[in-house]
Amino acid sequence: MSDGNTNNKIDRRGALECMIWAGTGIVWTLNGGVPKSSQLLGIGAAQAAQKKAAGFSFLQISDSHIGFNKPANPDPLGTLKEAIGKVSELPAKPAFMIHTGDITHLSKLGQFDDAEKTISEAKLDVHYVPGEHDLVDENNGKAYLERFGKNTQGSGWYSFDDGGVHFIGLVNVGNLKAGGMGSLGDEQIAWLADDIKGKPASTPIVVFAHIPLWTIAADWGWGTEDSARALELLKRFGSLTVLNGHIHQVMQKVEGNVTFHTARSTAFPQPAPGSAPSPGPMLVPADKLRTVLGITSVEVKHGKAALAITDTPLASA
Repeated sequence: MSDGNTNNKIDRRGALECMIWAGTGIVWTLNGGVPKSSQLLGIGAAQAAQKKAAGFSFLQISDSHIGFNKPANPDPLGTLKEAIGKVSELPAKPAFMIHTGDITHLSKLGQFDDAEKTISEAKLDVHYVPGEHDLVDENNGKAYLERFGKNTQGSGWYSFDDGGVHFIGLVNVGNLKAGGMGSLGDEQIAWLADDIKGKPASTPIVVFAHIPLWTIAADWGWGTEDSARALELLKRFGSLTVLNGHIHQVMQKVEGNVTFHTARSTAFPQPAPGSAPSPGPMLVPADKLRTVLGITSVEVKHGKAALAITDTPLASA
C-alpha cells in the first residue's frame, strides 16, 4: 500500500482506464486529448508512448466506512474485500487506484489499518482524498494525513500526471458541519489555478473529491458550495471528468464537455434525494445488499469523447 503520491505503475496492455468505487468499481478509459509531452529515456519512453496511443486503466473506490457496524451492513470490511476481489477479475490490470474518501467510519487507527490491508490486496498504487469520516479524530485529520497525505498540500490536495491525463485530488470536507455543503476554500482554489496554469486545453482532466462538485441535494449537503469557482477555472479543458463518492449511489450528469459521476459505496446504500426525510445508511434486505454495491465499467476509446458506462453489482438481483 502506498500514499496518494506514489509513482504509478504502467499498464502495458493499456486498453482501458479503470476505477472501482468502494462498493462500486469503475473502469474508465480516458484517451481523448493531446498528451502532455515529457522527456523519458529507454523503456520508460516506450511505455509512455504506448499509454498515449492506447490509453490505460485505473480504479476508483469510495466510502468503505470500515468500522461501521449498524444493520445496514454489519460487515463493511467483508464487502470491501468482495469489491477488491472484483478488481482481480478485470481483464486488464489497472495502473493505480483512487479512493474518494470515507475510508473509515470514525478515523480510528485500527480502521485505517484494516482498510489499508484489504485494499493492498489489489496490489496497486493508491491515491487518496479524505471524506469527512476520515477527519474526525481528535487531531483534526492528523491520522489520515500522516498515513495517506504525504507530499500533499493543505488538508490533503494534490495533482499528478499519468498517460497524458492530469489528475487533481481535491478536499471539500474540511470543517464540514452536519448536513452542510462541502467547501474548497480560497487557498485550495488559488492552488488549483496555479496547478493548471499553462496546461494545454486539450489535456484530459480528471478531478476527484469526496463530496460531489455539482449540487444534487442542497438540503442534504450533497454538493460543494464554491464548486462553481473551481469549475470556472477548468472549463477551458475539452475533456473534464469529475468523480466523487459521498452519496453512496450512482448518479451522472453531463454539462457540455464536463461529465460528473458519483460512485456507490462498498459499505451501504443511501436513499435517493427526496425519497426519505434525511440521508444516512439505508437498510435493505440482506439478500439485496450486494445488488446495490458493485463495479461500474466506463470505457473511452482513443479519439472519442463519449464514455461507455456499465454498472455491474457485486451480486445480481
